[in-house]
Amino acid sequence: MLKLAVVGKDVSGSDSPAIHAFLLGKMGKGCSYEKVSVPPSEFMERAEELFSRYDAFNVTIPFKGSIIPFLRELDGDARKFGAVNTVVSRTKKGYNTDGYGFLTMLENEGIALKDKSVLVLGTGGAGRSCIGKLCEAGAEVSAYERDEDRLFEVYRAFGGFTPLTEVPLMPYDVVVNCTGVGMHDTVGKTPAVNFASRGTEPVGEQLLSLCGAAVDLIYVPAQSEFLRIAAALGKKTVNGAAMLFYQAYLADCIFVGREPSSAEAKAFWEEYGRTKA
Repeated sequence: MLKLAVVGKDVSGSDSPAIHAFLLGKMGKGCSYEKVSVPPSEFMERAEELFSRYDAFNVTIPFKGSIIPFLRELDGDARKFGAVNTVVSRTKKGYNTDGYGFLTMLENEGIALKDKSVLVLGTGGAGRSCIGKLCEAGAEVSAYERDEDRLFEVYRAFGGFTPLTEVPLMPYDVVVNCTGVGMHDTVGKTPAVNFASRGTEPVGEQLLSLCGAAVDLIYVPAQSEFLRIAAALGKKTVNGAAMLFYQAYLADCIFVGREPSSAEAKAFWEEYGRTKA
């Protein structure tokens, strides 16, 4: 029986306990899975206790970078992108499964990436991972971030994309919201963007009418305002529910020492959907 948790600023609405219980059950393991909401001002003093309380834990907004100083080692994407969402307590090793979850979601939604233009809004923990995996997949990536220091820190870290301090109104094959705006106390809002020749205003029809597909990492609510606007314009929309499932799948494979399989992950996702219907 694994003792697990998800840790974030506000994880009260997280579906992670149900997802991990389902996945680990399919893998022949039992688990308890807690939701741990921590005010950002308290995270640094409470982080160390997580290693003794849980066998492993997942980390979400806004602590994907904050947990790193407490770890002994970073694996693969976590090291490359400077963001951790999965931690094994015994080894104090950090992993990032967001990129796997993101690409698997887009693949299964039929969204092609190679040589496609993609605009990413936000370069925080999730945004960094998405940018990196989009570049690896051969997309032509542009990324906007209001915090210019963070934007160019990400660019210096691994490059491969066009950093934007203002967003031109031009067609993009895919626009991805990685800001987190649209959930919790920002439900009903879209991220504010500095548009070229327009100034700062919330993302709306002007931009989304030019895109082919809109993707929001938010999954609660199921349709963010960002996606609602895009859907009303007849655009393909994807929320982050499948990404959450796929990144959890890879995390659980890490927890139990199982080799991941995209085909198995998709089959589990489809079965999970049937159980929730």
